[in-house]
Amino acid sequence: MIKKIKFITTVPKLKIKERLDKIISILFNQYSRSKIKQWILDNNVKINEKIINEPKKKVSGGEIISILKNIEIISPLEPQNIFLNIIYEDNYIIVINKPCNQVVHPGAGNLNGTILNALLYHYPKNSKLPRAGIIHRLDKNTTGLMIIAKTVLTYNKLITAMKSRNIIRNYEAIVIGKISSKGTINQPISRHPIKRTSMMVHPKGKLAITHYNIIENFPNHTHLYIQLDTGRTHQIRVHMSYIKHPLVGDPIYNNQKYILKNTSKTLIKTLHNFNRQALHATKLTLIHPINNIKMTWTIPKPHDMINLINLLKSNKKNKI
Repeated sequence: MIKKIKFITTVPKLKIKERLDKIISILFNQYSRSKIKQWILDNNVKINEKIINEPKKKVSGGEIISILKNIEIISPLEPQNIFLNIIYEDNYIIVINKPCNQVVHPGAGNLNGTILNALLYHYPKNSKLPRAGIIHRLDKNTTGLMIIAKTVLTYNKLITAMKSRNIIRNYEAIVIGKISSKGTINQPISRHPIKRTSMMVHPKGKLAITHYNIIENFPNHTHLYIQLDTGRTHQIRVHMSYIKHPLVGDPIYNNQKYILKNTSKTLIKTLHNFNRQALHATKLTLIHPINNIKMTWTIPKPHDMINLINLLKSNKKNKI
């Protein structure tokens, strides 16, 4: 439901000055920080009745913030009894294996059925944590490992570790085209100026670094092992598309036409029907935020990717 709404609030007293977009995202945590940043850039935010269009503007406390915007009203987040595939759990952290076709955090068009809704049901205390303890996200149709905090202390330490690149995330992907050697993509990423749900490589974007190694080459595809230094939205998908090797099945960034030579009919049909990006978060490594023990989790690829890889191997062997 779209309504013209006005939010007015007073910034509580702060120990140190904080960015405007960060404070608003805390005060109105049902909306993402990226959405709030856009409100500010679009001149929809005032401080003490003066329009401020700088997200990085510092506030110290006591300021009156007002927001006037046509927005989609997001209902309060509801706990929902949704299955969580828990790989590891202790008093401080949870590691889950996220399935395909599940959104991590509610947003416009996806208010229910998310990982966050499930966390609020199974872990009611997580309602007191930012984003219910979610440290990082995976795209709706990306599968694999995610870590979630269970306490405020753990959340803060994990966020710091993520920013310091001390949480290592490894992925497996199947891309179109034959890649000859390992490499690193160091290209900044920003939101697309017209397609607002998409991202793009842009010189004024945020730092984004992706490392990739070859697991196996096929006649028209490559199975990759990928490690992220940064965690930008759609980073792997954008970077692989940028070097002209988009992920198999990517509905947004695989917009190039490829001629598949020496390919079996079975494989062509499977590729045509592969309706998600072939991307899986297969390994997660970190130092436990409380006991300081190095921990690593790995998870097998989902059946659709295993089946695709087996067909690629068979096609390569038979050279059909």
